[in-house]
Amino acid sequence: MVPEELASGMFIPQQTIGSVLCCMCGVPMQPNAANMCIKCLRSHVDITEGLQKHVTILHCPECGCYLQPPKTWIKAELESNDLLLFCLKRLKKPNTVRVVHAEFIWTEPHSKRIKVRVRIQKEALHGAILEQPYVVEFTQQEHMCDPCTRVQANPDQWVAAVQVRQHVPHRRTFFFLEQLILKHSAAERAINIKEMDQGIDFFFGNRSHAVKFVEFLGSVVPCKSRNDKQLVSHDSKSNNYNYKYTFSVEICPICREDLICLPPKVSNSLGNLGPLVLCMKVSDSIFLLDPVTLRSAYMDANQYWRLPFKPLLTSRQLVEYLVFNVEVEGPKATIGKKDYALAYAEVARVSDIGRTFIVRTHLGHLLEPGHTALGYDLYASNSNDPEVDKYRGLVFPEAILIKRSHEEERKKMRGKTRAWKLKNMKMEVDDSVKRVDEEKKNTEYEEFLRDLEVDPELRFNISFYRNKERQPSEMASTDGDNDEPVELEDLLAELKLKEDEEEDSDDMTG
Repeated sequence: MVPEELASGMFIPQQTIGSVLCCMCGVPMQPNAANMCIKCLRSHVDITEGLQKHVTILHCPECGCYLQPPKTWIKAELESNDLLLFCLKRLKKPNTVRVVHAEFIWTEPHSKRIKVRVRIQKEALHGAILEQPYVVEFTQQEHMCDPCTRVQANPDQWVAAVQVRQHVPHRRTFFFLEQLILKHSAAERAINIKEMDQGIDFFFGNRSHAVKFVEFLGSVVPCKSRNDKQLVSHDSKSNNYNYKYTFSVEICPICREDLICLPPKVSNSLGNLGPLVLCMKVSDSIFLLDPVTLRSAYMDANQYWRLPFKPLLTSRQLVEYLVFNVEVEGPKATIGKKDYALAYAEVARVSDIGRTFIVRTHLGHLLEPGHTALGYDLYASNSNDPEVDKYRGLVFPEAILIKRSHEEERKKMRGKTRAWKLKNMKMEVDDSVKRVDEEKKNTEYEEFLRDLEVDPELRFNISFYRNKERQPSEMASTDGDNDEPVELEDLLAELKLKEDEEEDSDDMTG
């Protein structure tokens, strides 16, 4: 077969790169600008000469921050990308040097040494580009930052305080808010945290930290805030003023599972919703649901505080009902990521089974004959809400069911230790709180844990941790059952890399 070049009458020769001998060792190589092989070039030229091999950095032992000169303190964990970027910025290198790669070399955490392997490129003899790694050792010098210095000198020397309050007879909202604060590390800059009556006080050493915390609260709960400042000292010569700032945050008294009678103006603004509605979810807005028509609406904090109202009945007034019969009216409807179905149910109070009621409920997809449900007993309750009197001819149903009761499942788990646990903030307890019944607080916390077990949406934003106090016999007895509501995926937050590092170090030393 004739090549195309010969067939067309043209011949294109292929270019080949010749080899030359190294001027130092005589090894054949491809020609370069220095006419030297790589080994000889590296032996004669050290591109790391003059670069820093030892650097001292200032580290705050209290908050774990590093000083970025002149006055900026940045927070970075060991062997994190932020710490690596901080170390590279502390290196003084000429513009002719280019950093190609950098990585940490493992050192003992208590050694106060951070080693970084840096690979650089630099132009050598006659335009030849060399690449060479070298190790930089960063020595940590302990030096407390200004906020930590003030705290150590006087722990009560705070600059800004955030007072969070909710005027309700229980602390369910603060139990949930505590877990959100821990997950997002929103209060890690707090100097002190103090548990007060109907709320919590947070103290900060900087006003900007308090402002950021107030913004976080506004993004997770419907609240309103106001701030004030008090003059502490004044230097007339330098014209310097020192203030103490106080932020007052009030969370709306509407909680999940509350029964609400909407004021007429609020009902009209929400498209004539209700007037009897249920609060199904509380985040930065309030999710309201009409259990009779399945109509729903969201109300943000501005809408609520424009025309505030209080709940008609709270979750502390729930009554247990026994379900005798259920007639579902239509198919399930998904509202707010949850399924609902309208139905008529024949129920009776567990304490008075002799009298039955026919009620309309939104739990037709969950209830079956023989189940128990929790609801509000409007037949025997005496409401004194002024909003009810504004509706002429308003007839209350005998009962409004809220949720299915899981008392049978709880009886199975009674006496057993949970496989998971929650973290809690370190708080000082005020004297007014110490006088409150501790048994009541423990009961409310246990109810909060039970709500987490039965509501997947409620535990979506909460980090669970493995309970090491659980006995192996209890774990073996529940391996074959599906009684544990929290899945293994929810416990991944408790994994720690320190155990893996210790295993790796054992393998290397062995």
